[in-house]
Amino acid sequence: MDYLVLAAILLGVLLLAGVGLLVPRFRRQPPLPPAPPVPPEGTVTEERPPAVEDADRSAGIAVEPRPPAPPVEPEQAPGEPVAPTPATLERPEPTAGRLVRLRARLSRSQGLLGKGLLNLLARDRLDEDVWEEIEESLISADVGIDATSDIVGRLRERTRVLGTRSVDELRTLLSEELVAALDPQLDRTLNTGGGPSVILVVGVNGAGKTTTCGKIARVLVADGRTVLLGAADTFRAAAADQLTTWASRVGAEVVRGPEGADPASVAFDAVKRGIDTSVDAVLIDTAGRLQNKVGLMDELGKVKRVVGKHGPVHETLLVLDATTGQNGLEQARLFTEAVDVTGVVLTKLDGTAKGGIVIAVQRKLGIPVKLIGLGEGPDDLAPFVPVQFVDALLGVEPRGTDA
Repeated sequence: MDYLVLAAILLGVLLLAGVGLLVPRFRRQPPLPPAPPVPPEGTVTEERPPAVEDADRSAGIAVEPRPPAPPVEPEQAPGEPVAPTPATLERPEPTAGRLVRLRARLSRSQGLLGKGLLNLLARDRLDEDVWEEIEESLISADVGIDATSDIVGRLRERTRVLGTRSVDELRTLLSEELVAALDPQLDRTLNTGGGPSVILVVGVNGAGKTTTCGKIARVLVADGRTVLLGAADTFRAAAADQLTTWASRVGAEVVRGPEGADPASVAFDAVKRGIDTSVDAVLIDTAGRLQNKVGLMDELGKVKRVVGKHGPVHETLLVLDATTGQNGLEQARLFTEAVDVTGVVLTKLDGTAKGGIVIAVQRKLGIPVKLIGLGEGPDDLAPFVPVQFVDALLGVEPRGTDA
């Protein structure tokens, strides 16, 4: 009996000792919090406050580092200027001599207007058949029928009177006639005086209008002028973004509005901002839907009238795709009736064998070609210099930078 009592006492002591050892261990390890539910894809989860994260770390729970919060950009109000980003600014190439540097881009045009004509003129006998071939070559190069007749007529007469026979002499005569057809006396400078100078850029979609507007800004910046751009093509969603990208590369400011806003209102705000910031030039990119829609021409006229409340529009540049050839002349005519075009910018001249469109445009419209696009690079827009252009077509060494 005594043994039974003693065994019971020992068993109770052992049980009490075991409970004492287990209770502190459970107190040192708090229960784990339930795992957060996995949010469905595409939802935004709320970040855990730093205080909660510190508590988790003290409890031995692994905490992923928080990514930095993205900067909050203010909403864009209609007509509000967009400041350039503080990225490294590009330095555009100088415009002087650009056409000489880009002369190789005219190699395709050179085949018809240069080498082809010289090969014909270098024949032993310049009979009627040869002159007809020369006329066909010029017409095929989009020089135009009237201009071709005048060029060939003067060339035939001078060749007969002077008795010219050598290739060098014939090249000189042909060069002189082509330069004369381009009318080197026309003023091809961009009117950027009177701060700010207001320049409207018009043209149909597909001609490279917005891109050309950005390149014109680089031309002005390269010549030491300050520029502000107005994104008045509010019917095409990507136009304003595209223009902003071009402007940011050279540190220019852009005034834009919401998609579908009144283009004239955006243009008005752009000019006002240009006056307030005393820039040298305000470039306004306009809408360019199909040229046969009367609404577009009316809208362009409205833009010019509204902008004119600040002062005169100094330049209206028409952007034409050189690959459209003679069809581009009809576009040009409609635009000149709506907004009084003062200069032409011919784009994609490096991708066509019809460089004679330069002559046709000037003869038909009496408007000078002021800039030509010879590639897709940012500085492949060159001031048009007739002598350099003709030299490039004929494959002769450039004679300088004077028109």
